[in-house]
Amino acid sequence: MSRSFPAGFLFGAATAAYQIEGAAFEDGRTASIWDAFARVPGAVANGDTGDVACGHYHRADEDIALMRELGLQSYRFSTSWARVRPDGGAPNPAGIAFYDRLVDGLLANGIVPWLTLYHWDLPQALEERGGWTARDTVDRFVEYALTMHDALGDRVAHWTTLNEPWCSSFLSYTAGVHAPGRRSIRDGLLSSHHLLLAHGRALQELRRRDPALSLGLTLNLTVADPADPDDPADLDAARRIDGQFNRWFLDPILRGAYPADVVSDIREADADAVSAFEEAVRPGDLATIATPLDVLGINYYHGELLSGHPQPGGDRDVHDPGAGVTRPTGSPFPAAEGVHWVERGLPRTGMDWEVQPEGLTRLLQRVANEAPGLPLYVTENGSAYDDVVVEEPGAGGAAGVRRVPDEERTRFLRAHVAATWDALESGVDVRGYFAWSLLDNYEWAWGYEKRFGIVRVDYETQERIVKDSGREYARIIAARAI
Repeated sequence: MSRSFPAGFLFGAATAAYQIEGAAFEDGRTASIWDAFARVPGAVANGDTGDVACGHYHRADEDIALMRELGLQSYRFSTSWARVRPDGGAPNPAGIAFYDRLVDGLLANGIVPWLTLYHWDLPQALEERGGWTARDTVDRFVEYALTMHDALGDRVAHWTTLNEPWCSSFLSYTAGVHAPGRRSIRDGLLSSHHLLLAHGRALQELRRRDPALSLGLTLNLTVADPADPDDPADLDAARRIDGQFNRWFLDPILRGAYPADVVSDIREADADAVSAFEEAVRPGDLATIATPLDVLGINYYHGELLSGHPQPGGDRDVHDPGAGVTRPTGSPFPAAEGVHWVERGLPRTGMDWEVQPEGLTRLLQRVANEAPGLPLYVTENGSAYDDVVVEEPGAGGAAGVRRVPDEERTRFLRAHVAATWDALESGVDVRGYFAWSLLDNYEWAWGYEKRFGIVRVDYETQERIVKDSGREYARIIAARAI
């Protein structure tokens, strides 16, 4: 059966500034927290940094041509705070000019620019003044957001404030496996609140300037299922992970309140941390955080099956991005004591994440039920595998062709586009799908070890090769059907 997408459905691909741009200290850009973190011994696989990455800063025109070749209708990218307002200070005309050229290039090729303001690259100078644990960072973020609107507001209609605040708070300030590498329940809680407050404040200011903008944020969400729905311990394990991963962000955004059960869970683990968090939530904060959205972006990579009982052979914590990295890791879930991940025999990606496309359908349905009338977009979905480049001889003595036959990623892509269609057919107002990622790139604590791109990047030569998954995505876009 051919499943066709409506005319207005948007197909795109996504990237993030630090992961692809390189030019880390050129044209006035200064260090971000990831520049500093990548230089901590053992923090990132192989000691990799984003200094060069995919060289996108100098190859944007080439990459836009690739997007056009693939038929992308939209490109979701982030702007680098450290490039736009170095050290969190005054605007940097040279850095802003890069994004000005990028947006003009996208529009000239018929590609809709979709801008994300924060994809984890806080200026290091602001981190040294407290980072996201400091309320002052909220004001600096609003300044940065308005600087970007000054530059691009006449041409960019789609604005995302934050990408995955769960990662930039709990992975970064509690588990210590992402920049800035702090390991504190208190700091994770404070960061999560100030990130959400920055989102709400920026949303209000941008809307005040131009009510016609489409404004939202992107959350990474999961499907947390109990191994045995009749077992109270398994139900509680699923409740805890759903609470700390999903509801901690959905509830304040949609309802203006943090989930009381999760606050109680964390209080059991660290009462002082919760007290500091409650003091940080000032009158009016939650109303600001709950400023109505125009759209909500959902990033989905896998779900999880959970139990309150130890598992044979030990646990597989699928949310440990530091596995294989020498830096010590901790749980990003402050109150996950007694929670165990259950092996269920699903295929796994190169990240050791389960492949569960039906979870995306259920997740979209769940959010649609909780936020009726709010348009949804799948703003990231993708998979890492160990790709191999093959040389195929050309016909009639012609030069050979280099190809990346990434069959597993191609199946993953097809299955998740189909899962998005299933949600659409069930009545969910989902309006677009963005593949992660356009390019192989710097995969945070994994450095260059993991490849998510539908286009392969040779990091030594910067050669780009469209993978078979990219060709298949182009076919889906052209046909508007799966």
